[in-house]
Amino acid sequence: MNKSLTDARRARVGVFGFFFLAGFVMGLWAAGLPSLNDRLDLGFAKLGTVLLLISGGALVSMLLAGHLVDRFSSRRVCWIAGPFSGLVLLGPALAPSYEILAVLAVVFGIGLGVTEVAMNAHSVEVERRYGRPIISAFHGTWSLGGAAGGGLTSLVLQRGLDPQALLIAAALVVPFLYVPAARLLLPDPPAHDSAESGSGETGSLRWGLIALLGLAAFAGHLSEGAAIDWAALHARSVLLTDPALAPLAYTIFSVAMTTVRLLGDPIRSRLGSVRTIQFAGLFATTGYVLVLASPSVGESLRVVCAWTGWALTGVGLATVVPVLFSAVGAAGGRVGRALAMVTAFGYSGLLLGPAVLGYVAESSSLPIALIIPAVLAAVVTLAGAPAIRALLRLSPTPGSLSEAERARASDPAPASGAVPPSGAAPGGAPEGLRASDRGPEPEPARD
Repeated sequence: MNKSLTDARRARVGVFGFFFLAGFVMGLWAAGLPSLNDRLDLGFAKLGTVLLLISGGALVSMLLAGHLVDRFSSRRVCWIAGPFSGLVLLGPALAPSYEILAVLAVVFGIGLGVTEVAMNAHSVEVERRYGRPIISAFHGTWSLGGAAGGGLTSLVLQRGLDPQALLIAAALVVPFLYVPAARLLLPDPPAHDSAESGSGETGSLRWGLIALLGLAAFAGHLSEGAAIDWAALHARSVLLTDPALAPLAYTIFSVAMTTVRLLGDPIRSRLGSVRTIQFAGLFATTGYVLVLASPSVGESLRVVCAWTGWALTGVGLATVVPVLFSAVGAAGGRVGRALAMVTAFGYSGLLLGPAVLGYVAESSSLPIALIIPAVLAAVVTLAGAPAIRALLRLSPTPGSLSEAERARASDPAPASGAVPPSGAAPGGAPEGLRASDRGPEPEPARD
């Protein structure tokens, strides 16, 4: 086994650690919100403002993180951002008042945003080196970390322990847990490779292509956020489900999404990125159609129809982010700023979705509001598929593409409706990026 594959295997374990710990921090934070609300007597309005400030800090920092990754490498940014994102949990844990919490919430959001971009950028670098699709499982591990954080908080509360003490302990311990994971990450590339890879402000990707990828990410994240925020409420208020059963709607969605993310890499390896994103939009749209149709079916089948819809939605949306991020990495060159832009587009969908759907539901009805994510689920395919086709023609990376995709990418005839990205040479490789610059093609790694 050559050294490149050995480094890739080690780095894969390290990235798994980063995703798990990042999810764990978010799980602790989310599960601890009720206790924080009680301790500072915030109320829904102030709590909503705190959440908005976290999202705003994360969104702004993502754009900065892209520049940092391209300048200093994703590995170096991960070394700092990971421990920092755990340490800043101290802010919300120790905040004595709402005003101080509001300031520290921005700092917490900055830590989350930089870590999000850095670890995702490193994941696409590892996939390039590893030789086959592996990104989806990272995102599944993030979900497992979130579940672990939430479960630990629940256990602490059941034992009558102080949840504030749990956050403080986590803020002091988690930074040290990031260190062994960071030590496994890929070494920095040689300075000349870093300087020559990519061109322009977003590497080898043009702004129009990034916007198309961002639109698919926005649509996918908003559709996902709608399911997270409104699945249980739809079951209770529209289907009049028993209060004890209503939360199962979200649980079914979450389990379906996590399962497919953990198993999604072999699926993408078999189907290819374009077909995977097409099926993602199809499944998610079908799921939302079933949810919207559920009040109209027989009373005995309403809940089953809705649950089936949420399961299909989770199955479809599970692969959207991994496929889009992998496609950015497959284009070659620097990925930091391009990935940061796509991530920011997606994150804005999570940020705006709950508010927009809430206002529409208040002015009309929740079923009417859920038409929005149903339409956007179709946009995942309409925007994502042509964007990925364009990326395949730009500079296909063997590690993340199927054989059929590589063959189509080498075909000089462009796919219908797709616009070749600027800077692409007639043969498909970005102008100024020689085969020698990209380095040897990796031998596909096998477990």
